[in-house]
Amino acid sequence: MSSELIINARPHETRVALVENGTVVELHIERRTGQEITGNIYKGRVAKVLPGMQAAFVDTSLERSAFLYVSDVYRNFDEIERLMLQNSMANGDEIHGETLWKDRVSPEIHLNIEDLLREGQDIMVQVSKEPIGTKGARLTSHISLPGRHLVLMPTVNHIGISRRIEDTAERERLRQIMQEIRPDSYGFIVRTVSEGADREKLRSEMEFLLRLWNNIQERMAKSTGPCLLHRDLNIILRSVRDLFTREVDRLVIDSREEYQNVMEFIAHFAPRLRYSVELYEGDEPIFDLYGIEIEISRALEKKVWLKSGGYIVIELTEALTAIDVNTGSYVGKRNLEETILKTNVEAVKEIAYQLRLRNIGGLIVIDFIDMEKKTNRERVFAALKEALSKDRAKTHVLRMSELGLIEMTRKRTRESLNRLLCEPCAYCDGIGTLKSKRTVCYEIFRDLEREAKNTQEGDNIYVQVNPEVGDMLKEEEQESIIEMEKMLNKRIIILTEENFHLEQYEIST
Repeated sequence: MSSELIINARPHETRVALVENGTVVELHIERRTGQEITGNIYKGRVAKVLPGMQAAFVDTSLERSAFLYVSDVYRNFDEIERLMLQNSMANGDEIHGETLWKDRVSPEIHLNIEDLLREGQDIMVQVSKEPIGTKGARLTSHISLPGRHLVLMPTVNHIGISRRIEDTAERERLRQIMQEIRPDSYGFIVRTVSEGADREKLRSEMEFLLRLWNNIQERMAKSTGPCLLHRDLNIILRSVRDLFTREVDRLVIDSREEYQNVMEFIAHFAPRLRYSVELYEGDEPIFDLYGIEIEISRALEKKVWLKSGGYIVIELTEALTAIDVNTGSYVGKRNLEETILKTNVEAVKEIAYQLRLRNIGGLIVIDFIDMEKKTNRERVFAALKEALSKDRAKTHVLRMSELGLIEMTRKRTRESLNRLLCEPCAYCDGIGTLKSKRTVCYEIFRDLEREAKNTQEGDNIYVQVNPEVGDMLKEEEQESIIEMEKMLNKRIIILTEENFHLEQYEIST
């Protein structure tokens, strides 16, 4: 199977596509808005403890207070005992005996949020889920520091081996190495790319992660208030770290500056991959060349056609995502039950693909076409489980009901593609969606790159846009316009047209 990482890097937006056999299976987008915070580590201060919800709001210096559930709180029994002793003395209680409270409590015991946290308490937290919609970020105090081969978990005394390493002897070899080289009480996960790695490579990365953890702890001790302690890698280097595995044949990137950054990163962590990295300097935009722009446009549509003539409809709501399967123009060859089964099985593959491409998470309900035979319902369920096995996001699928419904969940850690690229439609009072002004701006930038090939050097380029898009280009995206003029060696003149639809624009010379 041929796999490629295609990266379109621009100052205002970076897009990373994982392409398998010519099909885009994952798409990651990061914009210059500072919203990519998953994996960042902060010194937080507990703003409010909510016993009724068994959670706490934590001030982390982000725009909105973040949310910390009781299950995500690291149970530091030394700290808990200190707090309980402090509270007991404040209440005038007597402390008898010398047995420490933490020695009498099993780590598995159920503790309430008020036993673990108090308002005004400083706590180290990591963003496990970025803000989505009106919700603030979700936090955990179980810190994890991912490297290319290992993930350090300083709060957990455990060694885990990636499930994708299937060879039993190799799993045992890696486990034995980590048992011998890791410090006491530190946990590690051995990642898939570690298969075949030697002892020194693992030790070198382990020591790097431990030094990083010590630096974070030192910054935590020196900081006086909520602040950022550690920022995770940008989207390009994260993709190199997490997606650029042995199964990926090559990485192609269209920015010389970011190409150099990737090569420096690889030289340190995976020097053997340097021959698989290519700098693209062609005239045609890289996402056009690989057909990715078309896939992105397709991923924003509600209706997705199947090769047979059937189709699925994807509806995103506040509470869940509903997916409906229809036969469409497909009439089959033998009988109705067979026609329905073939449509449902074909839909399964497309649904798994669309969930991954669109990054749809949370509760998902799939309405398959009704099938009379229980064996056919089992076949569709098994096909869905198989199709989802390649998804890196954790999924949980319930068996199909007699009504043809399958309920499932998919772990959500960031905004879906639809919510990232679109915003509620002002023309239809929020009933539907259209591309956001920023998305239109970036489409204009890409079209400017295309148009520049057909114009003389130094010519002016005129862009007619909707007034709202024009305001964004002249204000928030002014720096991007200046950078684009330097890159194209042309002056870009923005003209507004009152009658233009928000997504409508014209480029001329």
